[in-house]
Amino acid sequence: MAPGTFGSALGLLIFVLFSPVGPALYALSWAALLALGVWAAERAERMYGKDDGRIVIDEVVGQLLTLAPLLVWGSASLAALVTAFVTFRVLDVWKPGPVGWAERRFAGGMGVMADDVVAGALGAVLIGALARAGVFA
Repeated sequence: MAPGTFGSALGLLIFVLFSPVGPALYALSWAALLALGVWAAERAERMYGKDDGRIVIDEVVGQLLTLAPLLVWGSASLAALVTAFVTFRVLDVWKPGPVGWAERRFAGGMGVMADDVVAGALGAVLIGALARAGVFA
């Protein structure tokens, strides 16, 4: 039930636990998780079918990307975390413009991951702008 929301919540928990590692190690770990996600999603699709709900690594990666600006702007308040969570979920479900394009454009493991990475990037832009503007201070 609600696997995308569960995966996003897992991403939020990972962020809270591992954000003290700093932006550089966080970015490196995120990139490694993305690569692992493409590989795992490719194999999971063979077992379960196209972008099956049991595949949630894409939501974890997308949520972690949306949260990344909070490392730079040092504003991981409860309001910032909730806003980032909701922002990513809305973008992931609604699939505006480039998110929907990414979902249609790629296949296999990359196809599973691409729309969530684009949603995460759009979310990161919004969260970064809000954090930089001091909204979460």
